[in-house]
Amino acid sequence: MVKLIEIMLKENLITKEAISTLVKSRPPKKISFANLLAEEMTDLHTVEIFLAKKIRQGVITLSHLEKIEGINIVPIIEEVAKTLHVEYVDLDDVEIDMKLFSKISYSQLLKYNIIPIEESDLNVLIVFDDPLDMAAQDAIQRLFPKKPIRIAIAKPSQIHQHLQRLEINESIKGLVADIRKDLAQEGKADEKADESPAVLKLIDVILKSAIFAGTSDIHIEAMEKNCIVRFRVDGILRQSFTFDKDIFNPLASRMKLLSNLDIAEKRKPQDGRFSTTVSKKDFDFRVSTLPTIFGESIVLRILDKSKAMIKLEEAGMSKFCYDRFSESIKVPYGIVLVTGPTGSGKTTTLYGALNAIKDVKDKIITVEDPVEYQMGGLQQVHVNPNVGLSFADALRSILRQDPDKIMIGEIRDKETLRIAIQAALTGHLVLSTLHTNDAISAVTRILDMGIEEYLVSGALVAIQAQRLVRKICVHCKKETVLDVTLRKSVEEYLPENPTFYVGEGCKECGHSGYAGREMISEVLTVSETMSRMIANNASKEELTQQAEEEGFITMFEDGVHKALEGKTTIAEIYRVARL
Repeated sequence: MVKLIEIMLKENLITKEAISTLVKSRPPKKISFANLLAEEMTDLHTVEIFLAKKIRQGVITLSHLEKIEGINIVPIIEEVAKTLHVEYVDLDDVEIDMKLFSKISYSQLLKYNIIPIEESDLNVLIVFDDPLDMAAQDAIQRLFPKKPIRIAIAKPSQIHQHLQRLEINESIKGLVADIRKDLAQEGKADEKADESPAVLKLIDVILKSAIFAGTSDIHIEAMEKNCIVRFRVDGILRQSFTFDKDIFNPLASRMKLLSNLDIAEKRKPQDGRFSTTVSKKDFDFRVSTLPTIFGESIVLRILDKSKAMIKLEEAGMSKFCYDRFSESIKVPYGIVLVTGPTGSGKTTTLYGALNAIKDVKDKIITVEDPVEYQMGGLQQVHVNPNVGLSFADALRSILRQDPDKIMIGEIRDKETLRIAIQAALTGHLVLSTLHTNDAISAVTRILDMGIEEYLVSGALVAIQAQRLVRKICVHCKKETVLDVTLRKSVEEYLPENPTFYVGEGCKECGHSGYAGREMISEVLTVSETMSRMIANNASKEELTQQAEEEGFITMFEDGVHKALEGKTTIAEIYRVARL
């Protein structure tokens, strides 16, 4: 992008002195738009107008724009669209008509970098990678001789991602055609859908693709025009398959049969499960169906039994947090809590803690809803409110079983919390989870639930709050320059001349720039001073001040440290941890 900065110099939008200042700084700073903005040698509005102008003049393309670091390119694309009198489309927010795709060959989509969106009575909306490519527009217009095409533009990376997904769809076109053929022969009866071998093969392809991608949940959803399949990978949903609407019913019926559900019942939610072997490995799938206005939503939770064997030191905690937490779970009695929202890895941390403290000399009992992973050497109880076995009921019975250590899957109500604290005060180590945003909030939440201060201060040993952040893909990792606004917001945590990294996106990470997840956390250990303050009903602010004096590091700060180590990005830390 040095060429663009040279053009800005010629047009007197920046000065030679500004460039000289960057070069002469110690250490020398890279000549980039991000550094020019950070040093206030130009302003963002000037840069946006300049880049939009150069795109209209054909000096650079939208694809070049995405290579510029430290700038949000959406306002620039919107400015280009406005000037060229075309539409700007966020491809993540629109539903693409799959029938329209059958009218354009995949080779042409790739050649011209286009995405057909929808066809109306008046025109056909097509998103182009390059709105100035007249040859591409003429070629596509010839495919629709009776209707004019309506031109739109989008982020090139979004177009690329959609074309990647369509490549997968191309590979299973034969299966989809076979399903249609089987349905036609059976008179389109949903009850006969299970007899189509093509549906089974399609499900096999979906399951294999999901497991290969490291998916935690598979979402199969009926939309207005299509049926889409999305995978939750590293906590983020990715659209993986898109089918025509007529494929949904046979697919849904077969999923229900596998899970022993009623295929005729589409008006109320159902839950089931099935097991299968994928790539010589056993997996359990927990299946949930939900009626929607366009059909049903089917979600499959993938349960990988090997995850139960995770070691606490491999969970991704920083050394500081790991040392504090591992010391806390070695105490003979008291309550240790892990907090965070759903999907933040709390249960995995508890299993890791159990693996760390498991001993033949101790009786360990867990109470969970449901028991997702079976572990040797301990007793696991599955709560079942339908037969009168709630968390509280199970806990009362567990205390009569002479346990040494107890793990409670989740504290949901005051009664369970009170029994857990009493168990902690009577010589048991209790591990459990709670839904709070941060560690110190857990103290005030427990008090708000009506537990007396003197009981809480005596029982609490430690509280860990955690989130899972996506790790930068090691295959496409590169140095980057932080967006100016983002850098200013984390300035207080940064050393001099920090280096940050980002994933460019490659086949290995599904072009997301991220692969795998790691924990960021904060561990509050309850010292004698902290215990007295809780007993005296100290405010959250007073507890926070005392914790910081004792060396407490917040989850956000822990995340910034991991970004500085090159494990994740500041944008990812903000996504999950900014309170």
